[in-house]
Amino acid sequence: MTIQLVFLARLRERFGVSRENFELPAQTPTHTNTVATLLAALREQGGVFAEELAEGRAFRVAVNQDVVQLDHPVNAGDEVAIFPPVTGG
Repeated sequence: MTIQLVFLARLRERFGVSRENFELPAQTPTHTNTVATLLAALREQGGVFAEELAEGRAFRVAVNQDVVQLDHPVNAGDEVAIFPPVTGG
């Protein structure tokens, strides 16, 4: 199952890429991919991904341009953006 990852701001700089296709395991009746499973798969790559996406780090996730929670489903073809929190001033 392929999704389109988009990294913004500081994360784009740290990961060295602004967007990439990412392969998640196919969903089954007993396994639904969520934002949490995607983040776990990214952390498994180690290095800067494990560091920047570690639990407790500040970042947000949007699926198809809607900011979502960790339990939100991720489906084939979705665009998933990961970005630092935005502050105004």
